[in-house]
Amino acid sequence: MIKLENIVRPNILELQPYASARDEFSGKEGVFLDANENPFGELNRYPDPYQKELKQQLANLKRIDSNNIFVGNGSDEVIDLAFRIFCNPGIEKALTFFPTYGMYDVSANINNVELIKLPLNQDFQIDLEKVKPYLADNGVKLIFICSPNNPTGNLMNKSDIEFILSNFNGIVILDEAYIDFTEENSLIDLINQYNNLIVSQTFSKAWGLAAARVGLAYANSAIISLYNKVKPPYNVSELNQKAALKALENIDDYQQNLATILNEKEQLKQALQQLDLVKKVYPSDANFLLIEVENADKIYVTLVTQKIITRNRNKQVTNCIRISVGTPEENQKLITALKNIQ
Repeated sequence: MIKLENIVRPNILELQPYASARDEFSGKEGVFLDANENPFGELNRYPDPYQKELKQQLANLKRIDSNNIFVGNGSDEVIDLAFRIFCNPGIEKALTFFPTYGMYDVSANINNVELIKLPLNQDFQIDLEKVKPYLADNGVKLIFICSPNNPTGNLMNKSDIEFILSNFNGIVILDEAYIDFTEENSLIDLINQYNNLIVSQTFSKAWGLAAARVGLAYANSAIISLYNKVKPPYNVSELNQKAALKALENIDDYQQNLATILNEKEQLKQALQQLDLVKKVYPSDANFLLIEVENADKIYVTLVTQKIITRNRNKQVTNCIRISVGTPEENQKLITALKNIQ
């Protein structure tokens, strides 16, 4: 068990958070003259700053305490606040594995934190021998692990993640944005075993709410308290909270859409493997496929001219394109276009 006070920035430990009007009075009924709101309109009142109803629904779904949940303005807020809480700008460092989600790098740069990027092995797994020297470095405060990984699509080995958690005196952020698409279980249960673990999830992918920007962090209550201390007072709008709650009320739709996506992924994989221009389709635990082709730049541009937008990952993984699983009609249009590329 790590001592959080030893890795949190001193100014964050001493920070007095902003107390909003809804901190002083949290009731739902009354004559509200406390927050300088406009008395007219449908969206004239500030939202619940701690998203209590949404957290309780998530707590029931995940079978954890609501005090172990932080709701953010997308997962990007979860990432950004981790830098703000734990890393002194220009002094301390973070670490991740390459190739992976690009916002770790962007957020590190915004917060003036050096990000060490270690290459994944040929199977896109963590090379523990490469990471071991950094686990004892007191200057490294954060390690980001994306699992299933983006853009490679694979889950990281649980044993490797637990080794890092057991031997690292900083915070591990496990990004599980795509966890719903795999048959393996989330590692949320490990927050009870490791007090240096933050598990990040999102409503953007399997729940179909990318436009709503609702990200989640699961961790021990001490870390969640730090997140609540640093976040803006009304970081998730009322509209977005309601969108997430509505999604949770429609589990049947979620499960049906998820099953359709997984079935389409398998069909798409088989169709891609039959194309001569596709050299490899990488295994995927997500809602996308990473494929290796002969000339990724050319194929990407050719598809764009037909208004089929994929993601060119040639700079991250040589001659690779990442393809999100679409509707049956969209996937067929993609395959037809690829068949016609000379």
